[in-house]
Amino acid sequence: MTERTSDPGDRIILCGADEAGRGALLGPLVVSIVAVKQSSIKRLSDIGVRDSKLLSAKRRSRIYNEIMDIAEDARFDMILPSEINDAMANRISLNELEAKHFSSLFDQINLNVHTIYLDSPDVIPERFGERFGMYSTKPTRVSGIKSAKRPAGVEFTRVVAEHKADVRYPVVSAASIIAKVARDAEIERLERKLRIKIGSGYPSDAETIEMIRANLGNPKLDQHIRNRWATLEKIRQRSILDY
Repeated sequence: MTERTSDPGDRIILCGADEAGRGALLGPLVVSIVAVKQSSIKRLSDIGVRDSKLLSAKRRSRIYNEIMDIAEDARFDMILPSEINDAMANRISLNELEAKHFSSLFDQINLNVHTIYLDSPDVIPERFGERFGMYSTKPTRVSGIKSAKRPAGVEFTRVVAEHKADVRYPVVSAASIIAKVARDAEIERLERKLRIKIGSGYPSDAETIEMIRANLGNPKLDQHIRNRWATLEKIRQRSILDY
């Protein structure tokens, strides 16, 4: 009788990291990290995991639950408008905030991660990988960047930062879906709380823009708006002219 051996892919953990709401005018920027066994990557593809923007809200919600069943760990965090506003006032970029929050989530994952794939917002992807590694308390090595000789016996997580990683890597697509579903749920919660139809929260959404115009100066709404966005200034100027 031949002794059965476990799939080597069961011992290799891969992570994917992505966000939702980066360009929104209203509501949080949500970041997410998903960790799966390498042997489970095909299962993500089989259930239809892809970039969240290519899926309907109903399909995202269904796949969200399946991702949670497949993942060894899955987490998300909300970067609130107040933190974004404070960061911009202090000349701290969204890239910096994302890297910081991604690394915080990564540090909470109690697994030996072989590789983490980051959907990079930086024009130089490797620079975002370096930012991520700088904030993380775990030893990392950024793919594509020569680094100093590492101490022997220390295991490092390989960091792969790329543009369109949510298209290339199913584990990043999974993180994209988790982040998008979490953000949509938060927008729905805000609508119930404020009793106002918000729309998507993006500058391209006419419903969102008209809602903000109609509620300028409403303190209950203001705390959920990114008040240093150029779009908001245009809305204010238009309201003045209309007045």
